[in-house]
Amino acid sequence: MGYGNAANVYKKNQIQTASPKQLVVLLYEGAIKNIRLAELAQEQQDIQKVNQHLIKAQDIVSELSNSLNHQGGENAIASELDALYDYLLNELLQANLKKDTEKMVSARNILNELLEAWASI
Repeated sequence: MGYGNAANVYKKNQIQTASPKQLVVLLYEGAIKNIRLAELAQEQQDIQKVNQHLIKAQDIVSELSNSLNHQGGENAIASELDALYDYLLNELLQANLKKDTEKMVSARNILNELLEAWASI
């Protein structure tokens, strides 16, 4: 078994055995990682990779948004997170369309703050 395959098996097991809290942390980490990879690709002027990584980050933020439990509209935290995720999706879309590194950094910073808050629960 090669290193790449072992890493994939490890990651798959990590996801399958994770608690809901750990899954959210993994999603935040994945979005942050992909935005950072997009920033690096932007520095190298690799537009295709910028696009790929930002789309992955958008997909992850969409998954976070879809996983919110609004409890019939009575969950204020879910509503606020939903609005924040919408904002992040728009920032990532604009960052991708304009190849705007500042928007990438801004979205990554917000996700880092959310990750820190979530991890401290």
